[in-house]
Amino acid sequence: MSVAVRLIAVSLVILAVTATATAKKKDEPLASINVLVLRDENGKPIRNAAVVLHPVNDHGKQERGGLELKTDPEGKASYDGVPYGKLRIQVLAPGFQTYGDDYDVSERNMDITVKMKRPGRQYSIYEEHPADKKNEEKPADENKKPE
Repeated sequence: MSVAVRLIAVSLVILAVTATATAKKKDEPLASINVLVLRDENGKPIRNAAVVLHPVNDHGKQERGGLELKTDPEGKASYDGVPYGKLRIQVLAPGFQTYGDDYDVSERNMDITVKMKRPGRQYSIYEEHPADKKNEEKPADENKKPE
C-alpha cells in the first residue's frame, strides 16, 4: 500500500508543477506575424518561398527550434502564436539571394514585407574590370632615383 500512496503523491506533485507551468505560458502574450515576399525589380509576389522563423535569445544567438512556412501564390505567409521577443526571419527562394534579419516582436500584429533580389554577378579575376583600372597605381619607374 505504501508504494501506491507514494506513486499517487508523486503524480499529484508532477500534475501541480505542469499546471503552474501551463498557467505561466497562458499569461505570455502572443503575436501574429504576416510576411509578404516580393520580387525587388517589379514588386510581383514570389510563391512557394520558404519563410523560416527562429527565436533569438538575449545574446543574439539563435535558439533551438523554429518553424518553416511556405508562401501562397500571393507571396503571403502568416503564423499566429509567436511569443513576444526577438525573432530571426530568413527567406529562401530559388533564383534569389537569401534574406535574413532579426525583428523585435512587440506588437500583437506584425506585417513584414521582404523584397528579394536576384543574385549579383560573380567576380572573376580573369575578366576586365574598368572600375579597378581607375584605382590602380602606375608602376614606379625603376630608373628614377629615390629622393
